[in-house]
Formats: sequence, structure tokens, C-alpha cells
Amino acid sequence: MRSILACLLLLLIAVPVVGLAGPVNINTADAATLDRELKGVGPARAAAIVAYRGSHGPFKSIDELALVEGIGQKVIDDNREDLRVGGGGKPAAAAGAKIVAPKKPPAR
Repeated sequence: MRSILACLLLLLIAVPVVGLAGPVNINTADAATLDRELKGVGPARAAAIVAYRGSHGPFKSIDELALVEGIGQKVIDDNREDLRVGGGGKPAAAAGAKIVAPKKPPAR
């Protein structure tokens, strides 16, 4: 019984978790976040998105990503559910940031 539990535990640890990408705001995310979170977007495409945004201002719609060189409709369609242009989404470096609970004041 222990060996079965050990195998199951090993599988849980060894199997990569898929589908945990959350919404990404393409107007605030840095290149590292875009690279890490979006399917079909590597370092070069992520840098191109950030450069385009810097030259042309924020994206008004997700479909404007097609204006970025190297970003095709397939990349947009594959990521559409996780893309945001306003509101929520992972801003720069938020995905890897540590959440630290505030310190409690000393008891009196």
C-alpha cells in the first residue's frame, strides 16, 4: 500500500501542471511574463509585443496584436481566453512574485 501511495505522490510531483496560466494584460505585462504565460510566444515575440506597445501606445483590443510583426492570428486565437487589454491580468513580474502576509503588530 505504501508503494502505491509513494508512486502516486511521485506522479503528482513529476507531472507538470497544465492550464494554470491566468489572464495576461498585454498593455502592462513585461516581455518575461508574455514569454512565460502565452502559448506560441517566445522571447523574440514577447520583446516585439513590448516594443510595439512602446512605439504605438497601448493596445485597444486583443486583435491589434496581429499588427505586431511575428504575431499571427493562430497565436491570438490560441491565447484569446487568457489575454486582456484592460482591467485584470498579470502585470509585469506579478506571476513570479512572492505573496508575503503583512506582519502583525506586537501584542500589548
